[in-house]
Amino acid sequence: MMSMFPLVFLMLLSGASACDRCVHRTKGAFFQDDSPLSSGACGYGPLALRFNGGYLAAGDASLFKNGAGCGTCLQVRCKESLLCTTVGTKVILTDRNISNNTGLVLSRRAFASMAKEGMEQSLFTFGIVDLEYKRIPCNYKHRNLTLMVRDFSIFPNYLAIKVLYQGGQTEILGIDVAQVGAYNWVYLTRNYGVVWDTSSTPPGPLQFRFTVTDGYDGSFVLAKNALPADWNHPGVLYDTGVQITSIAQESCAHCDNGWNKPPTPYLRETKHI
Repeated sequence: MMSMFPLVFLMLLSGASACDRCVHRTKGAFFQDDSPLSSGACGYGPLALRFNGGYLAAGDASLFKNGAGCGTCLQVRCKESLLCTTVGTKVILTDRNISNNTGLVLSRRAFASMAKEGMEQSLFTFGIVDLEYKRIPCNYKHRNLTLMVRDFSIFPNYLAIKVLYQGGQTEILGIDVAQVGAYNWVYLTRNYGVVWDTSSTPPGPLQFRFTVTDGYDGSFVLAKNALPADWNHPGVLYDTGVQITSIAQESCAHCDNGWNKPPTPYLRETKHI
């Protein structure tokens, strides 16, 4: 099926949450162990535990955004001034939090990293704390946008991919695929989280077109030779050769007041997979 991007882009863009970069307040807790994060709703699977040094989070519906928020980078800090630093920690959203009592649930490592030196156990004892968070750009220093073919793909027609290491401060609104050198784009559907699929895969090799929020509008990111003709290798990571660096703009000026920009722009080094 041909791409329907011209018909749906404005609808998708208008559905994006406003003022992501503003400081928001919520309640936060932590996972007793990281096993739930390895089977999270974003679809990263065990790979999630290798992202950002294990500094991860599950977010409520306003952050999860039906899967579009997966991979979002956040600066998070707790408001217990006797226990916590003013800088907080950086986390990547890898799961959905369905609790009505908290907006964010952090990995144990991320939760502890909000604490002042020597106060980690006291913070754990506290349990649920008041949090502030804001969205920040994701910056993977040594990685491009990467695709992984899912194991339930059926070569050569049904293709399901997992999108990894998404940079920038934006969301992927759509993905199209075409044979390299061709222009008859076929759109993929978000299956769940970061998993996209199509039952009408063109013959390979394959190029991909990612539609992302950019500025006050949107833009395309083109990966010209992302998958080989024989793409039937589930679990293999395919470097697209491109990265998303866009930052979506919002009509909420001056909402950052009270929180300076984080001092370092890079995520913690991700372990090689």
